[in-house]
Amino acid sequence: MSDYWICIGDIHDEIARLKDIPGLAQARGVIISGDLTMAKGTAAARRVIDAVAEINPVIYAQIGNMDKPEVTNFLQEQGCNIHRAVKELTPSVAVMGVGTSGITPFNTPSETPDEKLGQWLEETYAATSQYNATVVVVHDPPFDTHCDDLGNGVHVGSKAVRAFIEKHQPQLVLCGHIHEARSVDSIGDTTIINTGMLSAGGYAKVTLEGTTVRAELLEM
Repeated sequence: MSDYWICIGDIHDEIARLKDIPGLAQARGVIISGDLTMAKGTAAARRVIDAVAEINPVIYAQIGNMDKPEVTNFLQEQGCNIHRAVKELTPSVAVMGVGTSGITPFNTPSETPDEKLGQWLEETYAATSQYNATVVVVHDPPFDTHCDDLGNGVHVGSKAVRAFIEKHQPQLVLCGHIHEARSVDSIGDTTIINTGMLSAGGYAKVTLEGTTVRAELLEM
């Protein structure tokens, strides 16, 4: 089996490009950083998860701000939820998630005060202590990075996510939310990747070499 995972996000109901991702079927699995739907619930999320599972049945996923809260329950029932939860990539490497986003001007279905996002990150990260390395998946990117830039120099990411990264320095943080900010950046020793919208062709390939996590931002 291949020693890599594919990460996608901001699907927004648009599943047509799944088939264009090189090596998706051969990957160990698929990580979805949030926004499976466009302000929809379980039925729309099921359509997305089923489409991914037709290509690769191993999925870890979480809600973004554009998914209704009920989607978390659906993902839990499917055994693939990582929002405020920890799963195992290998016996030595965990993946954890914190979905939703900070408060936006748009009143989207799943928004969380930034302080609460920070609390969730700390609580979930504490549950990874038995692992040698952890991949952190957040929907909301860290503040003041390439990954939260609207394209005009305005940064709208999460200060709590940034503070968490500065404190704990995980090897890799995967994020989305800000479509215009598909990019790679770093905070200290942490690599941060915003894959952008699936329909725009962005995805990340995450390779595990023992307890070393490497990732690259790719385009279909």
